[in-house]
Amino acid sequence: MTEAAAPNRAMMERDLASAALGMVVERDDPGHAVVTMKVREDMTNGFHITHGGLVFALADTAFAIACNEDENITVAAGADITFLKSTRAGQTLTATAVRKVRSGRTGLYDVTVTDDTGDVVAEYRGRSVSTNRSLGTPG
Repeated sequence: MTEAAAPNRAMMERDLASAALGMVVERDDPGHAVVTMKVREDMTNGFHITHGGLVFALADTAFAIACNEDENITVAAGADITFLKSTRAGQTLTATAVRKVRSGRTGLYDVTVTDDTGDVVAEYRGRSVSTNRSLGTPG
């Protein structure tokens, strides 16, 4: 376990939204995270495809884990997503987040979301900013 992994695990234990969506943290390293989520029927939209907001939520969770690399709370300053392929209930999505650049209090992270066949579902780019608050500090 890396130094950042323990606080990230504590962060994820308090992350009720990700838990409710059934997300599973597969990898938790400074600057790199992998999170999976099985798409349920209640995660689909009126076209019976995975709701884009939930694909974004999966990518955003992987981004949050990857960018919280030290004792300071790091949050999103902004993020963009491009949807490339639709998915359906029963499929498992995997979000892989990788640090591109971290300089001072800001960072840039790319997240690729794939389906269970390995096809790219979405590409997400997150911009982070570190705060002066510690990961161990609630609220």
